[in-house]
Amino acid sequence: MEFKLVTWNINSVRLRINHVEKLLAEHAPDVLCLQEIKCTDDNFPYKALKKAGYEHMAVCGQKGYHGVATVSRIPFTATSSREFCEMGDSRHVSVDLDVPGGLRIHNYYVPAGGDEPDPEKNEKFAHKLNFMGEMRDWYKGHRNKSKARMVLVGDLNVAPLEHDVWGHKQLLKVVSHTPVEVDLLNEVIASHNWVDVMRQFVPEHEKLYSWWSYRAKDWEASNRGRRLDHIWVTPALADAPTSMQVLKEARGWERASDHAPVIATLRL
Repeated sequence: MEFKLVTWNINSVRLRINHVEKLLAEHAPDVLCLQEIKCTDDNFPYKALKKAGYEHMAVCGQKGYHGVATVSRIPFTATSSREFCEMGDSRHVSVDLDVPGGLRIHNYYVPAGGDEPDPEKNEKFAHKLNFMGEMRDWYKGHRNKSKARMVLVGDLNVAPLEHDVWGHKQLLKVVSHTPVEVDLLNEVIASHNWVDVMRQFVPEHEKLYSWWSYRAKDWEASNRGRRLDHIWVTPALADAPTSMQVLKEARGWERASDHAPVIATLRL
């Protein structure tokens, strides 16, 4: 079967539900993974999404901050969420899809980390490093690594490669591209031999962004972006991806999120 997945930091799902509806109508993914929904579970816009044809939802919300949600046209056989760092934050949800062979999707919103890349001076940065450390250790403990059919998506808040940022040298001391963050993210990747789907389609020497700051007066002209959003698959699915697209046009929609949706198609 052909399977289409979208991951998007929506930066308030209630504020931008019209953007979500537009995306679903125009691109018709099987599954949409949202981050930074910024609402509690009971305030999530279930009715609008059901009307759009997405009846299956796993929501891990939080008032005013964070929060993730996975909505689907395909039924779930199981859902779960994990709390990281004992902070009480809603930053992860996973679903098992009812498809032949099974498929588990992990949806993450990794802490941004604040502005100062020093864990001794900045608790937010320390939290980010600890969060990724727990991710690494958790996946190290997963069994049947060679056979597991899993996808990991989300706003991981790290741009790991030189051309995942507009200026590699300029951003080496800027949170999201510091060597300590990049090294940790690479450890998370190695913990389960994850495959970077986006870079299967765009070579590492080419620029690739999914986020453009609100601070830029003309984000498109300056194009000072970063690739903070990711789609990974386990080795069992390494050959499954058939296409990938960063929907950059969505960054230009009225009152847009500062993140663009990332779309991937897999043949399962």
